[in-house]
Amino acid sequence: MQAKDIMTQSVIPIAPDATADVAARTLTHYNIGALPVCDSRGHLQGMVTDRDLVIRCMAQNRLPQQTKVGDIMTRQVVSVVPETAVEEVSRIMGSHQIRRLPVTQNGVLQGMISLADLTTLEDTAAQVLTNISANTSHR
Repeated sequence: MQAKDIMTQSVIPIAPDATADVAARTLTHYNIGALPVCDSRGHLQGMVTDRDLVIRCMAQNRLPQQTKVGDIMTRQVVSVVPETAVEEVSRIMGSHQIRRLPVTQNGVLQGMISLADLTTLEDTAAQVLTNISANTSHR
């Protein structure tokens, strides 16, 4: 089984020039915790999470209506290609302590894999959670 077999294809991206308040409303509307940040051609530029909004915007006394997503997003994003084996996806998510993994082809966003996508593979999801918990010193 490969990444493309378990990824969510209907991903909601946000542009780097969108504001933090738009990102927050988008996260709330779709009941999700992260948005891939993509340029107009779909190239992945970064990720913005609910935590980024709190730590890099609100806690820094920045105005969400004036703060660009590109200024608060996580820029160094780990991603995989659609043909990556699910076992490798699990290893990557665990070792990098990430709960959401973008799937890209030539830099263009194709989908996202979350821990929920691994729930059909119970042993895999359990192993990822164990790895994330065991690697807390990397943060």
